Amino acid sequence: MVSLKDIASQCGVSVATVSKALNDHSDIGADTKERVREKAKELGYVPNAAAKSMKTNRTHNLGVLFMDDAMSGLQHDFFAGLLESFKRSVEREGYDITFISNDRSTPGRTSYLNHARYRRFDGVVIANVHFDDPEVVELVKSDIPVVTVDHIYNDTITILSDNVDGMTKLVDYAVSMGHKKIAYIHGADSSVTKARMITFYKKMEEYGIAVPSEYIAESPYRDTHGAYEQTLKLLELEDRPTCIFYPDDYASYGGLRAIAEKGLKVPDDISIVGFDGIRVARHIRPRLTTYRQNVDELGAKAARNLIDLIEKPKTTLVQQILVKGKLLEGDTLKKLN
Repeated sequence: MVSLKDIASQCGVSVATVSKALNDHSDIGADTKERVREKAKELGYVPNAAAKSMKTNRTHNLGVLFMDDAMSGLQHDFFAGLLESFKRSVEREGYDITFISNDRSTPGRTSYLNHARYRRFDGVVIANVHFDDPEVVELVKSDIPVVTVDHIYNDTITILSDNVDGMTKLVDYAVSMGHKKIAYIHGADSSVTKARMITFYKKMEEYGIAVPSEYIAESPYRDTHGAYEQTLKLLELEDRPTCIFYPDDYASYGGLRAIAEKGLKVPDDISIVGFDGIRVARHIRPRLTTYRQNVDELGAKAARNLIDLIEKPKTTLVQQILVKGKLLEGDTLKKLN
């Protein structure tokens, strides 16, 4: 195993200089740092993680707490993309990630906070869990640095997809295409759902368009069967909508199935609109009209802010960071005369 002494000998400097160069100390010149780092790389030097942890009081390990209602795990298209971006970003900064188990049936299971302390996480990112869960609240209120995604707590950095911008663009586009009878199958109650719902009603009101109560239905996110059943109910209305908004792209395919079973076609007979912009939606025909959330930027900002909170706690601002997405004009929204 290559040691600091080996690098020092090869570079003709002291062990202390090698240590400072590898740890980016300001009292070592840039040329020396570069020479030492190149030699360390050439020799295959790997830092002793345990020794580094003792010296810095950091493990360079971050916890990830993630769960969705459908228990889809990393099959969840939107969050899989976000977490992949988060993983790439933190690895570039020398951090590893470990998932925090949320299986409460596991023998000897401990709370999220105890798990985080046992693993000595430097920080934790929390995405798409039941944010009112007492264990989640306990973790958020602890002394462990935490960044949340798509849910706002007081005194916590939050990375938010701009749901207001997304719903605004979707309603504007649907109305510009001549639609006034727009139904909305929304997701389960959450801060994301509330932001989208309020924006939907506000935009429809601005256009002077009344929304019948029977045009509003609920189905869990990423639940094709729930969306299928709610779509059937909408299609059975005497004055059915010309366009249906879905809680996410995945759920919209349940709507497509219901529409096909009724002998109708999209968009000739009825239009549909998704939300998320998952990759598969761009390859299935007809291409879904949707709002693509910027998962790469969401993940990268979650990583940057969590690392800043760990490494520069005195100068890192606790704030809510909005990330805008993009309207994707697909083939599922018909222009009405």
